[in-house]
Amino acid sequence: MSPFSFQLHHVDAGSAARLSTFHTPHGPVEMPAFVPVGTAGTVKGLEIELLRGTGTQMVLANTYHLALRPGEKVVESLGGLHRFMGWDGPILTDSGGYQLFSLAKMTRVTERGAVFRSHIDGRLLELSPERAVQIQEDLGSDVAMVLDHVVALPNDPRTIRDAADRTIRWARRCRQAAGREDQALFAIIQGGLDTQLRVESARQLAELELPGYAIGGLSVGEEPAEMLRIIEASVPAMPADRPRYLMGVGWPEDLLEAIRRGIDLFDCVMPTRNGRNAMAFTDLGTMRLRNVKYAKDDRPLEQNCPCVACHRSRGYIRHLFMAGEMLGPILLSIHNITYYQRLLADTRAAIAADRFEAYRREKLRGWGRKRDQV
Repeated sequence: MSPFSFQLHHVDAGSAARLSTFHTPHGPVEMPAFVPVGTAGTVKGLEIELLRGTGTQMVLANTYHLALRPGEKVVESLGGLHRFMGWDGPILTDSGGYQLFSLAKMTRVTERGAVFRSHIDGRLLELSPERAVQIQEDLGSDVAMVLDHVVALPNDPRTIRDAADRTIRWARRCRQAAGREDQALFAIIQGGLDTQLRVESARQLAELELPGYAIGGLSVGEEPAEMLRIIEASVPAMPADRPRYLMGVGWPEDLLEAIRRGIDLFDCVMPTRNGRNAMAFTDLGTMRLRNVKYAKDDRPLEQNCPCVACHRSRGYIRHLFMAGEMLGPILLSIHNITYYQRLLADTRAAIAADRFEAYRREKLRGWGRKRDQV
């Protein structure tokens, strides 16, 4: 019997928003859910107990980066990624496909796979579908992603078609190579901004009957309206009885708009990257803590937030950034991840009560304020 299962509990009466649970060997993920990014086996600056305190259920790590340093065999020898990180909850590993886009100048893609020039020391790394699966099996994550071919948007139709078709062929090879029963392999739908190609890709990948399906290749330069158009086209072609994952997205409003259209799972560096750059997320918009207006502000970042950062004043957190103290980025990263997790927990409650649309409108009104008017 598979250690993985998906339960769809409820669909919101006024939208396609879904309340569900994805069961893994390291525990359940209540969805819709947000997954913080821990590329190199750590969510930057956050010790595991601090991360647990944010309400996080699942974390993401990256195949490409861990294969380069320290090496997947090192992680395996130290007990696998869960023990290596000290995290006992579910872990998802990206396949390295995004690096085909982000490191394009250092990468050569053929049907066999991709050959990277390491951004660390210049050595060559070959990442085929089989190799991507093998690395992730050595790491021991709960969810492994197929190797996909990501290209920049906008792009010419032939390039997008070639990448989407190659992603399907690579997914078949990944499925053939996968051998761990305690690891779920998720497919990735590509196709750029071509709705017909996205639907074709989703339907072909659904034939593989994998445990989960993701929409990839978005948030790489397209307009938000274009992203939503692609989600609307893709979701109906994705299996309804599996998790639906939107990769690399995004702003809080992006999450709610995607949930409205039937997406269950998200990851993004935004809460931590923005936190390291002195931006805090709140229900009344974002705050840039380096702004002088916060120098003598004795209020917490957000009145009802339970995170440790909100035990301190805005003025104190601003001081930490202005003084170059590492505690500033740590505190804002904690706050922002906690904010995202609170947002998703409240979203789940709203879906259960059939009031997701009212909840979404309420949040959008708050976020619609000008930045730094909090």
